[in-house]
Amino acid sequence: MGQTHHDLFVIGGGINGCGICRDAAGRGYSVALAEMGDFASGTSSGATKLIHGGLRYLEHYEFRLVRESLMEREVLWAMAPHIIWPLRFVLPYHKGGIRPAWLIRLGLFFYDHLGGRRLLPPTAVLNLRRDPAGRPLKPVFAKAFEYSDGWVDDARLVVLNARDAADRGALIMPRTKVVAARRKNGLWEIDSCDILSGERRRHQARMLVNAAGPWVDQVLRAALGETEARHVRLVQGSHIVVKKKFEGPRAYFFQNPDNRIIFAIPYEDDFTLIGTTDRDYSGDPKDVRITAEETGYLCAAASEYFNAPVTPDDIVWSYSAVRPLYDDGASKAQEATRDYVLQLEGKGGEAPLLNVFGGKLTTYRRLSEHALEKIGEAIGTKGGPWTARSHLPGGDFPVKGYAAEVSRLKADYPFLAEAHARRLVRRYGTRAASLLAEAKSIADLGHCFGSDLYEVEVRYLVRNEWAVTAQDILWRRTKNGLYLQMDEVQKLEEYMAAIPAQLAG
Repeated sequence: MGQTHHDLFVIGGGINGCGICRDAAGRGYSVALAEMGDFASGTSSGATKLIHGGLRYLEHYEFRLVRESLMEREVLWAMAPHIIWPLRFVLPYHKGGIRPAWLIRLGLFFYDHLGGRRLLPPTAVLNLRRDPAGRPLKPVFAKAFEYSDGWVDDARLVVLNARDAADRGALIMPRTKVVAARRKNGLWEIDSCDILSGERRRHQARMLVNAAGPWVDQVLRAALGETEARHVRLVQGSHIVVKKKFEGPRAYFFQNPDNRIIFAIPYEDDFTLIGTTDRDYSGDPKDVRITAEETGYLCAAASEYFNAPVTPDDIVWSYSAVRPLYDDGASKAQEATRDYVLQLEGKGGEAPLLNVFGGKLTTYRRLSEHALEKIGEAIGTKGGPWTARSHLPGGDFPVKGYAAEVSRLKADYPFLAEAHARRLVRRYGTRAASLLAEAKSIADLGHCFGSDLYEVEVRYLVRNEWAVTAQDILWRRTKNGLYLQMDEVQKLEEYMAAIPAQLAG
């Protein structure tokens, strides 16, 4: 059994674990990270895919969380303008609705002024009788409020944090399960098992970070022996993707009679994403699936607003995930805090343990900085905060430079179709050229598995982003799964199974 030595060992390859790993590696800590599945295979790819302040959190007086989230929108946009970009949200209003106009105006006033907005446009009021945003909606909606937030390709946000951490020296181990962790001689001794090969390794670390998301309590109970661990409230959120319901780049924010909200968001050019639900969940997070009840709820809620009803027949894909919210005792799932809690353990010479509870995509970078403050307290400070002015891989171009990057890629690779070039820049930014390498024609991209997914992209994802299965490629590294037919998926699965193991090095 091989053995490695590190300052930090991180359990969990979701957004929080990968964010902490990247930040720590960039400060000079020796870091290892183990994820029992693929990156973002749980909560972090099951979100509504928003970088947002959390307008509805104001109702629950979570001003600190909202302010931090608002401030992060433009920071993250600058870090990764290929996978994060601004969206305008239309909030239809009619008299007799759940929230009065004065309350919405007040919330949007805070939204405009709490977070240091510089580039995002401010709130506006729309006449839906005249504005194109009113065309898909029922005639009862004559007025709307419009505000700014952001969109993110959530799974790519995670894997790019992992990629950058590895580039900075971190040991990144996907599909590696921690089977035991114990304190020994002032250090952590961690046993891990590679799920694919069965190889077992032993690691020593000065500090352990438990960022296992929905499994954070399971790690405390199973690996660490804390039988009474009960810190997170599991809340299921489900989404449906339907055929495009409206034209234009704007998204919609719908208020439901039960006081919950859903979003309808332009998705991958040809579709509309609708979600989310909020319901307590008691099973194993890996088994979560959208229910018929949730599907019906989302269809009915959207149909209350759209002229053309949303039906189950419109659905082309659905997904569901469990959010590990810190258990603050809230009576309803939608009222539970979305804020994060960092709990540091270890006294009297014991090897320290940092548990990460809760959190959201928008605040992952600040969560990571706060985690590094606690890590510094426990084992000594290295470096200082650096991520606010950094770029994730491929994001080193101006926030409003996406069109210029597409033009540059097209100039260098004129055989690319416009839509193909746009998609590659949206996924890989300035690294799209590394993916395409010396290609001079479409034939040089290799076999086409369907849509515009070519062999050269698949091999790039295996070599550089730890992709192992067709699901990794189609639903987390890209969203080409929306376009491929079953026989095409089968051919990709066969190809992935035949790729030599050394290619993934």
